[in-house]
Amino acid sequence: MPLSFGRFDGDRLECSYHGWQFDTAGRCRHIPALVEGATLQPEKIGVTTYPCQEQDGYIWVYVPDADDKNQSPPEVPRLPLYSERYRVLHISTMLRCTIDDGIVGLMDPAHGPFVHQSWFWRSRDSIHEKAKEFEPIPYGFRMKAHEPSRNSAIYKLLGVYGESISTTIDFVLPNLRYEVVRCGSYWFSSRATVTPMTDKECRIDFCAAWNMFRQVPFSTALFRLIARHFLEQDKRIMERQAVGLQYKPPLMLLDDADTPAKWYYKLKAAHLAARRNGGLFDHPLKGPVTLRWRS
Repeated sequence: MPLSFGRFDGDRLECSYHGWQFDTAGRCRHIPALVEGATLQPEKIGVTTYPCQEQDGYIWVYVPDADDKNQSPPEVPRLPLYSERYRVLHISTMLRCTIDDGIVGLMDPAHGPFVHQSWFWRSRDSIHEKAKEFEPIPYGFRMKAHEPSRNSAIYKLLGVYGESISTTIDFVLPNLRYEVVRCGSYWFSSRATVTPMTDKECRIDFCAAWNMFRQVPFSTALFRLIARHFLEQDKRIMERQAVGLQYKPPLMLLDDADTPAKWYYKLKAAHLAARRNGGLFDHPLKGPVTLRWRS
């Protein structure tokens, strides 16, 4: 019985099936079925434990490689915050696709006019040429600060603040996509992660914080509806794509529009090679580069 179905009182985790209780070190401390004088010693029974930390409303668990259990846990990712007062939301959904396909879906820049069509975002007729500058960051890459797409209605609303608007997007191994929108002292910060659950199923978690439009009634509920709408659109298209990918066709990664996907596969390969050989991480992106596509 997975202990995740149990009850935690702050000191002990109780199994929902037979009530066995374990402390935070994984050591069994109580077995209700044992009678007085029983020779079995519960404290000699234990379960595997992993380092964990609570951050941004999530429990981050570090599962080390099987051949390197003494490795120190990396720093837990933090959602960028730019003021003391802000609002926050968390949403998630399951995706019936592989982890690589889910991650590539996070960074694909060309699907917007076809997948995310809506009156408050954009239409397929709004497609136009774009040029964005990218640069390497540790274990990932950044789409440098730029003016957001002029064919997105939501960004136009930020014009009420009378400040210039910029957007920065980061991708960091193994599965992190950050986006930060700045408008003077106002900001919106989000992080999306894709976590494998099985070989053919993963979960996308979206966390966001912002200090803009805080005086607008029900703004958190409105942001949640918009974010859920986007997430469901991505879920639907990625699951439809998975139907075709199950036959393992050769992938057609085209020119600049699919270069971020190519970087992801190269970043992943470089990381695995460095871990396997004990060498330095060879970043595939050696310097700033400008990519052009239509969306």
